[in-house]
Amino acid sequence: MPKIAKAVRDFVRQRAQDRCEYCVSPTWLTGQLHEIDHILPRVLGGDSNPENLCLACASCNGQKRDYVEAQDPLTGTMVTLFHPRKHEWHTHFEWSVDGVTILGRTAIGRATVILLAMNHPLIVSARSFWVDLGVHPPD
Repeated sequence: MPKIAKAVRDFVRQRAQDRCEYCVSPTWLTGQLHEIDHILPRVLGGDSNPENLCLACASCNGQKRDYVEAQDPLTGTMVTLFHPRKHEWHTHFEWSVDGVTILGRTAIGRATVILLAMNHPLIVSARSFWVDLGVHPPD
């Protein structure tokens, strides 16, 4: 696999404002450097063009793997996953009232929340702490 050039990695991080483009967790809060994700995975023909790349936390990227679609838990239909270059986050997701859980507003949002385990108990616990500190949820 060809390595992604540092300038491209830096561009992707800057464009994402150093936040996971799926769960929007800032790098500085997670304590781990976020990863570059191929939105359309290389195994499915995706390339390393910046329009096919996004910044993802280790959790979201590890759960996404090479998936591009998932089942909407409400309707049971297969839908495409959230695509950070094509979709607006607030169209497909919203924060729970307490700011610790990501809610899917659409079929794409619901399927993405489930597949990427965006509300895993460990991250929900961390978000609760972040809320108490007044640094979460992000804008």
